[in-house]
Amino acid sequence: MRNIQVNVLMAIGDALSSSLNLEENLDSILKVLSSELEMQRGTITLVDPYTNELHIEVAHGLTKNEKERGRYKIGEGITGKVVETGKPMVVPDIESSPLFLNKTQARKNLENRKFAFLCVPVKVGNKVVGALSIDHLFKGDISYENDIKLLTVIASMVGQAVKIRELAQKDKQAVVAENIKLRQQLKGKYKFGNIIYTSAVMETILEGARQVAQSQATVLLCGESGTGKELVAAAIHYASPRAEKPFIKVACAALPENLLESELFGYEKGAFTGAGEKKIGRFEMASGGTIFLDEIGDLTPATQVKLLRVLQEKEFERLGGTLTIKIDVRVICATHRNLEEMVKERKFREDLFYRINVFPVLLPPLWERKEDIPLLAAHFTHLFNKENKKKIEGVNRAALDCLLAYAWPGNVRELENVIERAVIICQGPLIAPKDLPAQIAQIPVTTPIEGGTLTQMVDALEKQKIEEALKIHKTQRAAAKALGITERMLGYKMGKLGVGE
Repeated sequence: MRNIQVNVLMAIGDALSSSLNLEENLDSILKVLSSELEMQRGTITLVDPYTNELHIEVAHGLTKNEKERGRYKIGEGITGKVVETGKPMVVPDIESSPLFLNKTQARKNLENRKFAFLCVPVKVGNKVVGALSIDHLFKGDISYENDIKLLTVIASMVGQAVKIRELAQKDKQAVVAENIKLRQQLKGKYKFGNIIYTSAVMETILEGARQVAQSQATVLLCGESGTGKELVAAAIHYASPRAEKPFIKVACAALPENLLESELFGYEKGAFTGAGEKKIGRFEMASGGTIFLDEIGDLTPATQVKLLRVLQEKEFERLGGTLTIKIDVRVICATHRNLEEMVKERKFREDLFYRINVFPVLLPPLWERKEDIPLLAAHFTHLFNKENKKKIEGVNRAALDCLLAYAWPGNVRELENVIERAVIICQGPLIAPKDLPAQIAQIPVTTPIEGGTLTQMVDALEKQKIEEALKIHKTQRAAAKALGITERMLGYKMGKLGVGE
């Protein structure tokens, strides 16, 4: 008998270690009991945590309909009593027991054969979560003590399997809840209302972005580095019908040429040396949502061809694979390059350009919307106050004049870095010129023009500084260098402000 018990426990242990699927594990246990202990029928019944009723999780020797009929209240029938009391029960002749309900109707037409019914509780810790029961052919007045001991050990193994499933479900629920929470936070963080601006030019641009957000159109965001293209791309996604689906970002310029294609489209196991297992690409990750391709002007010709096919056919194959994968993904692209010039120079495919240029959005450099600088400076001061546990009240007038006079070649990103540095080193209640980098603090600033709107005041100050620089440095190239802007930018501003007319 002892050898049989050892064999049974070893077989069940092997079955449990071969899978993490609870139903498969429990079914394997009943198959072992059937083959090793001459079990005629067997069930593992678990408590439903929502209804607090018992239902048959797995069964051996029962049809599907018989299994589905096996539902009990706690305390009802033999199985219900075992779960209620937490103690095993043995019924030598089950059909003679008043507790036997035969809800499954599995014991009809037994040809006068008698069965013993053995039932033990399944526990997780001290909590009864179900019951393990088996039918034996009745063998007369014999003891079932050894059988009950063995079944109790097996029931404890069942309890461990149930506990593993509960932990896995809790982890899964926690992950789902955390994903929902993060998605809501991102949706709030990247909404259009959180983009900082006051200028009319930004209002016009963002109004167009809001309108295109509701469509499925491909969007091309153009503008210098640091103008906020990624922020606008995220705002478009989270204002779209795809907001609950993934927003996947790909920095095309940051990935080496030999890795970019595999990152976008994935690869199959063995596709190349080092491809030890299948990898899902960014397009598949973005399924149902949006993929943001930043610096698309850096794509290689080969990748441009594949991207064109994705945009046209909504399909692709992984590297090393033959299976065609269909996708539903919205594409938002961004670039600081002049793609039209690249098309003329045959550095960018013309057909791809027209595919991604469905709805172009041109984000202006910061020097074209300087009236946004005071608001942006206040926002970044508040942000870095929180990060550095400081209480800087803002930027004083002299420092603000320096910020307005500077050309900002790095745009909003550069302004953010400048304010972060200023908050860290500032010792007073307000950021002063001494807290700013030398190239900004040392720009000559005269008394700003009083009166008029903020835009008029900024324009008047810029005109004054340009005229002074031209007077001192004689040529536009030298004046532009002194002002920290390009000669093209200087020419644009001179025409806009009427300098030299």
